[in-house]
Amino acid sequence: MFGSASGFMANSGGRVIIAATCILLLSTAASAHQISRRSVVNLTLRYEVQKYLVENGLGRTPPMGWNSWNHFHCHIDEKLIKETADAMISTGLSSLGYQYINIDDCWGELNRDSEGNLVAKASTFPSGIKALTDYVHSKGLKLGIYSDAGTQTCSKTMPGSLGHEEQDAKTFESWGIDYLKYDNCNNPGTSPKERYPIMSKALLKSGRPIFFSLCEWGEEDPATWASSIGNSWRTTADISDNWNSMTSRADQNDRWASYAGPGGWNDPDMLEVGNGGMTTEEYRSHFSIWALAKAPLLIGCDIRAMENATPDLLSNKEVIDVNQDKLGVQGKKVKRDGDLEVWAGPLSGGRVAVVLWNRSSSRATITAHWSDIGLSPTTVVDARDLWRVRTTANVTPLIEFIILTDVPNCPNLQHSTQASVKGQISADLDSHACKMYVLTPK
Repeated sequence: MFGSASGFMANSGGRVIIAATCILLLSTAASAHQISRRSVVNLTLRYEVQKYLVENGLGRTPPMGWNSWNHFHCHIDEKLIKETADAMISTGLSSLGYQYINIDDCWGELNRDSEGNLVAKASTFPSGIKALTDYVHSKGLKLGIYSDAGTQTCSKTMPGSLGHEEQDAKTFESWGIDYLKYDNCNNPGTSPKERYPIMSKALLKSGRPIFFSLCEWGEEDPATWASSIGNSWRTTADISDNWNSMTSRADQNDRWASYAGPGGWNDPDMLEVGNGGMTTEEYRSHFSIWALAKAPLLIGCDIRAMENATPDLLSNKEVIDVNQDKLGVQGKKVKRDGDLEVWAGPLSGGRVAVVLWNRSSSRATITAHWSDIGLSPTTVVDARDLWRVRTTANVTPLIEFIILTDVPNCPNLQHSTQASVKGQISADLDSHACKMYVLTPK
């Protein structure tokens, strides 16, 4: 699932020793039985990959989509889900990679049916989940659903899947589900390490590729063990729509950066952009850090009624491209001077993504030296500013048309590139604001 064997070995920590020992023993046996050593190595690595990594082939890049919880909580119904799918198309968000429409808690009846199956809530999802999945799929999108590794979900309005994992996985498969968020409420006190693998195996057994999102709130450091079970794992408690919550989730998630990669991602919880509790600059910082950290980009606002800067923030293609970069290396905090921070991470093609972030209460200048971000001091780069604010004030109608439509073969007036930058890059930033760059060595 992680691609090449070398990539697997580089990210598997102590498993290298296990694999090396197996190779040594089997190579000895190969000599005695005239078996190709290359075949033994290939077989051993394949065994290690199959043993330790999720086999569903999903999550090569972080998932992108929408989730109902942050904005709607339990106030959901099939009309809302259909309208959200429609809006994902009409706003152009789907064309940027947002593909999952994820139903969170409160979609089911309080009790299972006579055969023990989960049942959609008749008053809010009268057509059933299968019909809703068909509708979402008809739009070229994917549908996600929610359950819990306990006896009830967190809302206590519907059953959890504990003890019913295989049955529920078959139900999800029959409905055409593409994504499962699996929460941790109302559990019997046993370790998530015991309960979550059961659902993981059940999903694989169902025969349908279903993205498995573990949500045990980082309580048992899932970054250290969940890559063998799921495609993403929560590293934090739930996020709230305020500055302190967002920044603390970023910091908590950052400590696990080395554990993420294609197929399995650290998850500091869903996006709050557009829900109204933060300023535009704070939301810009939120989106930038989540993108750099290769976090799932799951929109948490009402995309049917986005206002002000929200559409521009969520649809910044070049910031999204950082998140979806094929190299799949999580960016992290590399320098801190009080509340002035530099976050950075490598991208494909030898490029580097950098966020200069002013978390202080006053305006400040932040500088990233090449030595801070892994570049040679002599490297010369082109610096692409991903958040240059577009403006149409005091311009002619023709220029406004060019700016707002990005006419082919015309310069991109939203962003800017500074050529031949040497040694460092700086920005003068307002309180809680950031700058984000992609540096391309020349």
